Amino acid sequence: MAVGRGSVSKAMALAWILGCILLLHCKIAESAVYTVGGNNGWSFSAASWPKGKTFKAGDVLVFKYNPSVHDVVPVNGAAYKGCRAPGGARAYKSGNDRITLARGRNFFICSNAGHCQSGMKVAVTAT
Repeated sequence: MAVGRGSVSKAMALAWILGCILLLHCKIAESAVYTVGGNNGWSFSAASWPKGKTFKAGDVLVFKYNPSVHDVVPVNGAAYKGCRAPGGARAYKSGNDRITLARGRNFFICSNAGHCQSGMKVAVTAT
């Protein structure tokens, strides 16, 4: 049975699609997942947790905590330093939140009264 031009074009298109899927899968597989605070989870000692770790844009931070006591709020540098969540900031409250890191500095605080001031905050730099 002879193979026509249509069959070759379809085979090339299929190979291209499969190649794209493979590349996309490899990019996703590069991302690392970190549990903030390690075994202690999102807690009052979180500020020192990133020390010695290398993060990349696209890595995922998992915040595990008791949602009736804590939350997680991504903030900017000024809000991090002042321990104050700006109005309208999104607060994660599930107790098992997954947040993908953006390139550059990423800041997170617990917005409950006194928690950030007591060390429940973390800053991570992603390359």
